[in-house]
Amino acid sequence: MRNISTTGRKKPFGFGIIKADPAGIRYNASTLCFDSNAMHATDYDLVICGAGPVGCALALQLAQLAPDPSRIALIGRPMPEHSTVTPGDPRALALNHGSAMLLKGVQAWPETGLATMETVHVSQQGRLGRALIEASELQVPFLGAVIRYDTVLRTLHAAIARSPIHFLHADIDATKSLQQANLIVTDQGQFSTRVRVLSDGVRPQGMHRNYKQHGVISTLRSQLPKKGWAYERFTKNGPFALLPHPDGDDLFALVWCNPPEIAANLAAMPEEEFNRHAQAAFGSRMGNLSVVEKRSVFPLSLYAGATLPDHHTVAIGNAAQTLHPVAGQGLNLGLRDAAQLAQVLRPWLACPTNDAAPVLAHYANTRRQDRWLTLGVTDILPRVFSTTNPLLQHACGLGLLGMDLFAATKNSLATHLLQGTRI
Repeated sequence: MRNISTTGRKKPFGFGIIKADPAGIRYNASTLCFDSNAMHATDYDLVICGAGPVGCALALQLAQLAPDPSRIALIGRPMPEHSTVTPGDPRALALNHGSAMLLKGVQAWPETGLATMETVHVSQQGRLGRALIEASELQVPFLGAVIRYDTVLRTLHAAIARSPIHFLHADIDATKSLQQANLIVTDQGQFSTRVRVLSDGVRPQGMHRNYKQHGVISTLRSQLPKKGWAYERFTKNGPFALLPHPDGDDLFALVWCNPPEIAANLAAMPEEEFNRHAQAAFGSRMGNLSVVEKRSVFPLSLYAGATLPDHHTVAIGNAAQTLHPVAGQGLNLGLRDAAQLAQVLRPWLACPTNDAAPVLAHYANTRRQDRWLTLGVTDILPRVFSTTNPLLQHACGLGLLGMDLFAATKNSLATHLLQGTRI
């Protein structure tokens, strides 16, 4: 077991006053909150397993809230110092306005290397009806931004390096760790903790749906680009999404969902043939489309597991759920997990010797509505719009038209996709 010196560290202490946090958790500020080595029976008060975007975002928020951030650790591998991203790299993330505000709040929002989205155009191939979601209608400066994964993670890791959080460079043995309560087992040793947060590296166990679709990702160049516009087009085989790419105003990140055999053929076919298929699926609204980057394929599945694997372990982000990429909600939902967990943990951080189980249970309860509503929307949309039933296809088209005509309905859904449901 790793021993951590606590010499000279100041701990908060109270005078028996009952306090409450914004989420409604009550605690006694005098309970075991004295500056003594006895309270450090563990290496850390809280350990975050996974140094991806969600784990880093949580660590930075906790660094702002915790009286002693050095009692918090983030375990994972840093990005290689000299890795580069080639122009047109298709690995791009769509972060909504709420996620942007979160990252700005922890000084981890990239000021360059991003492309903002002001308008989202939603349509259905071969059917009437379309909907426009515009930032001005929702009174926000932009709906979201598309940023390379490399850029997001480098910015977050740089912010972690400036914080008092301990970034332990190690690989986690998830199997051994989950078999032992309050213990993290890594290739660099093991660490004890009062609360364990799983943010990535562990597949959720529980609900699973195989969509029998694979996503083709690449970068396309548009002959007639519309700056700030993103497109979600539902085809008979699955959603076809084009998002403004940070590498150029005429470049768009492509996510194209198809049955596995069709996706494999699209990835392997010559570029000119691929361009024809992409043009047929999307239409001519942005002129000719041409692929400029290699095509990659990944399977699409839904996984959703328990928020609380045990009383002192909480799962967030990809460790809690992985979603269909329609509407780009996966990372945004994970960042909302991190934001709400940080706020619910705030009173416990002042008295970490208190039992965290009631606080974590409260977190799981408050996240339920936003989590399952987002899971439901991203699960239903691709299945409904991929139907071969002509009546249902027309109904979907009418639904898009109705959304565009009735702003309240459209804006309600768009607001949820922008910032989730908050309790």
